[in-house]
Amino acid sequence: MNININEYKLPMEKSGPYGITAGYDGAMWFTENKGNKIGRITTEGEITEYLLPTPDAEPLIITKGIDGAIWFTEYKANKIGKITMEGKVTEYEIPTAGSGPYGITLGPDGAMWFTEITGNKVGRITVNGEVREYDLPNPGSFPSMIAEGSDGALWFTENQGNRIGRISTSGDIAGFNIPTTASGPVGICKGGDDAIWFVEIISNKIGRITTLGQFTEYSLPTQDAKPHAIIPGKEGELWFTEWGSNQIGRIKSGGEIIEYQIPTIDSEPHGLALGPDGAIWFTEECGKIGQLIY
Repeated sequence: MNININEYKLPMEKSGPYGITAGYDGAMWFTENKGNKIGRITTEGEITEYLLPTPDAEPLIITKGIDGAIWFTEYKANKIGKITMEGKVTEYEIPTAGSGPYGITLGPDGAMWFTEITGNKVGRITVNGEVREYDLPNPGSFPSMIAEGSDGALWFTENQGNRIGRISTSGDIAGFNIPTTASGPVGICKGGDDAIWFVEIISNKIGRITTLGQFTEYSLPTQDAKPHAIIPGKEGELWFTEWGSNQIGRIKSGGEIIEYQIPTIDSEPHGLALGPDGAIWFTEECGKIGQLIY
């Protein structure tokens, strides 16, 4: 498969772009965890930035809501934020102090569901800002990324608990132990095969779990690649970032893996998303936004 990677430099070199998502306006929206901004980039590479009201908020993961806004987590500020397509920002406090909000996704109930990595909870916030929190049964789980599954529940990674968690929209929680010990799961998403796919940053694998809890794991070709985020592509495949090896990876449903080198050395790729142009857009913590065309 022929691919081409374009990179777009941000105005502030050390802004630390982290999460990214497609907006409702045909552009890509991303967080700048060191620059304390939400950025917007068109498919032609034009960049706009919006400063957050709370200083040093450290925005991380970002995704679309049902209300036409973009929602994101503010790790240090202990808030959930949202921004309209016109750039208006609203922030909501999380009841638990020091909860460390990290992952966020739109749930099947129209609410936003998020993880509290240091609070050891999963949270739910309505479009009006009403928050409810659910305690995880195992201490020190470090819930990280979260995604909607094909079964109408929310699935999340437990980075330190070495489990894949599941929470129903009514708050019932279950957990499944990953076969590889100390695997360090982070990114998670629903695949085209209705299974849940995730990355294992420490054990250097891509994992797959069915809604019944059956696991399959695939080792990456590159040692110490440190896979971080994962998303479904446009042809039933999965794409993921390799933070440690400076690559973007692609895995088919049968387990075949291909890796693509990012032009900038030590770019530190983190989040990625499928764009309206059919390209894979990704953040580079070195201060760039990447576009992989295939």
